[in-house]
Amino acid sequence: MKNQTLIILIPIFIAIGGCDMFFKKSANAENAKSKYKEKIEKLEPLQYEVTQKEGTEPPFKNKYWDNKEEGIYVDVVTGKALFSSKEKYKSGTGWPSFYKPLEEKNIIEKEDNKLFSKRIEVRSKDGDYESHLGHVFTDGPEPTGLRYCLNSAALKFIPKEDLEKEGYGKYVDHFKAQSQIKTDYIILAGGCFWGMEDLIKSQEGVIDTEVGYTGGDVPNANYEIVKTGSTGHAESVKITFDTEKTDLSKILHFFFKIHDPTTKNKQGNDVGTQYRSTIFAKTDEQKKVAKKVIDEVAGLGRFKDPIVTTIEPEKTFYKAET
Repeated sequence: MKNQTLIILIPIFIAIGGCDMFFKKSANAENAKSKYKEKIEKLEPLQYEVTQKEGTEPPFKNKYWDNKEEGIYVDVVTGKALFSSKEKYKSGTGWPSFYKPLEEKNIIEKEDNKLFSKRIEVRSKDGDYESHLGHVFTDGPEPTGLRYCLNSAALKFIPKEDLEKEGYGKYVDHFKAQSQIKTDYIILAGGCFWGMEDLIKSQEGVIDTEVGYTGGDVPNANYEIVKTGSTGHAESVKITFDTEKTDLSKILHFFFKIHDPTTKNKQGNDVGTQYRSTIFAKTDEQKKVAKKVIDEVAGLGRFKDPIVTTIEPEKTFYKAET
């Protein structure tokens, strides 16, 4: 009888312990939340929806998706440092994206099955307090192959020059090496700029890409006037690259692999001068390299028709609408 009693009581004790642990955990979470009660109450509606209710803000219509300033991104509630501009990249998704955290200790990952498929949620953490940031995916760039896709509403950006006065002085040295990176840029046109950008942005050494209009004389170019083909502008991609990791010659050779340089003012079904194949050289040196690469590509015999790519002087670049 004693043994039977023990067998009955053991699960009860376990259950009581489990419930006790559950209630303690819930209480701790509430206590942690009360620590930031004042800050949470001051959140804007979207910030509250994202951080406290696991909401998602609209892509391309948020504060930091296209932010190119140097600095760090901290939790909008706790102020804990989370990510850095050094690891931020343009993913094309419309949300700020990073390939690794600045402070791994300040974030946690949890399985999320809300959309009937397994995703990994990213949350910021300070003790028992947590708030929703976004999700992490495995389609990011090297060296991690990860894409931390976050909501701007969950973040606060601290510019590099304000780190000391905002209490983040320990991260000043984090940006010293970056300021020594030597960069250059080139503007290329070869059909639909979205398609070109998507292929170019993942190339080694490419730091940033922007799509826009250049090559014409009409000021403040936009899609509505460029699409008429009467402004002289071309749909273009401005490519900023690290000169120690790649060079203009490599970028141009890749450029000739991703479009047809033998069709004048035409790429597939896109027809018009706005779809011409052009290298916009900003210096005599770029012009020289462009001519050399065109000759090299022509010599490979890859194309049965002559290359009609033009080399034009750089003109004002008007960023495209999003």
